[in-house]
Amino acid sequence: MTDQREAIRSNAKYLRNVRPVDPEEICEYVESQPHPAVVARVLREEAVDLGLIEREDGTFVPVDEEPLQPTFRGVTEFPDAYARALEDLLVEQFGPGWPDGESGDELRETIRRLKDAYYRQNPVEYDETAALGYAVYHLPDYYAVFQYVLAELADEGLLPRSLRVLDVGAGVGGPALGLCDFLPDDALVEYHALEPSASADVLERMLAETGRNFHATVHRERAEAFSPESEYDLVLFANVLNELDEPEATARRYLDSLADDGSFVALAPADRNTSIGLRQVERSLTDVATVFSPTGRLWPSEEPSDTGWSFTVRPDLDVPPFQRRLDDAATDPDHSPGEFVNVDVQYSYAILRTDGERRIDFTADPNRWAKMAEMDEHVPDRIDLVALKLSHDLSEGESNPLFKVSDGSERTDQYAVVTRETSLNADLLGADYGDLLAFEGVLALWNDDEEAYNLVVDEETVVDRVPA
Repeated sequence: MTDQREAIRSNAKYLRNVRPVDPEEICEYVESQPHPAVVARVLREEAVDLGLIEREDGTFVPVDEEPLQPTFRGVTEFPDAYARALEDLLVEQFGPGWPDGESGDELRETIRRLKDAYYRQNPVEYDETAALGYAVYHLPDYYAVFQYVLAELADEGLLPRSLRVLDVGAGVGGPALGLCDFLPDDALVEYHALEPSASADVLERMLAETGRNFHATVHRERAEAFSPESEYDLVLFANVLNELDEPEATARRYLDSLADDGSFVALAPADRNTSIGLRQVERSLTDVATVFSPTGRLWPSEEPSDTGWSFTVRPDLDVPPFQRRLDDAATDPDHSPGEFVNVDVQYSYAILRTDGERRIDFTADPNRWAKMAEMDEHVPDRIDLVALKLSHDLSEGESNPLFKVSDGSERTDQYAVVTRETSLNADLLGADYGDLLAFEGVLALWNDDEEAYNLVVDEETVVDRVPA
């Protein structure tokens, strides 16, 4: 069989430079005359090493070397194919009436326990029921989140069409499914997942729904024990840093497995504790990596030491049918409608690279701009500064619009508050998360109640987007 495999490989290496590799043609060139289906299976198994993608007609062609061209327009729903696969697992575990009776009560109580443990930062053990409950509640939003981060890399031409991915703490597969659907059909993916818990069973079932050129391997090992054997274009820590005993040391070790032009991506829920924890890991790695986004450093040799709580908000998803069914079937008196529906797409993230690339390549001029690290010297003056917008409107319409801002030097949280909107400062409200803004004539004040600096944007202030 080894000789047969090598003969198939050799013929594929030759033909790939001449014409599409056809299993029916290759079987004629191999001495043992294997069936075309056997040849196709070997080509699929060797596709990553050979750099081949499989087409719908069953032939194989070399993967394009050009970077991915983004066509992403956002995520509105969790795909039906994945929803059906998850419901199949629920039926296998609990029967066709899984949302009702004892099984539904068990799932709902499991989700409540998971949410409470997460809020209290308590450790969680994922048995079969916990893994399924977690999938019901979190699979759709994690599916969406990773695609928004991938789009940022693709926009900058930093996603190769042949992609090697290491997903540390892959859970039930939300990011993996998001990755699969984000990529075009002619992309080639070598995907490795680390997941030691019962979530790996759900993960493997969901991975079975991915495309023919998504080559997945699940390693049921802990992140602390696994030893990467190759380099990766993407190393992902999605919603797992807060569950590690030594998140900073573990992240640093996996940074070493990043390709020279690869990206290290960390994701966390938007809540205060996990978001701040992610930012602490990010800051611990800047001696060996550059923050690509979103919390860029605009001043050389400066590092922020504020709380670091920052997250972005994307449009909600449509309610997945399995969440609606579980929520509608709840009968206990403590249930609030919508308790088991989770369609919010809110998350914290960090992208780091070791090649010095930054999404916004800007260095502040000390002769032109004030530095946030020196804000106590500027209160209560009007000043000019540059800053990244790092939040949506935190006032939620209840008061003056309020946005977290950063120049990467701040020691204390700083917020831009709009007390008078004009056409000259409207760019602050219209800018996207992570955009670079120039503020002229902003009033610097100290807020005793919040123990933070307020940068007051009024009729005397001009705010402009700075081209990246």
